[in-house]
Amino acid sequence: MEIQNSTARRPERRHKREVKDRFLPIRQCLNIIFMLGAIVGMAVYFLTDNTTIGIIIILVSMVFKMIESILRIIR
Repeated sequence: MEIQNSTARRPERRHKREVKDRFLPIRQCLNIIFMLGAIVGMAVYFLTDNTTIGIIIILVSMVFKMIESILRIIR
């Protein structure tokens, strides 16, 4: 089999300017609230007899994650 040397090159990557994310501290707080809420919700769901409370806690924590996602999109 003959080895072919291609003259085509990848385009040089230009350095993208780093866009400062003004929502980063808010997003980090929302993510922490989401993670803690999810962990607490799962603990309540699996360790207690009342699973409805655990589901409600998880759903409320998911609202925080949705808000964080919206902030990431509108960055």
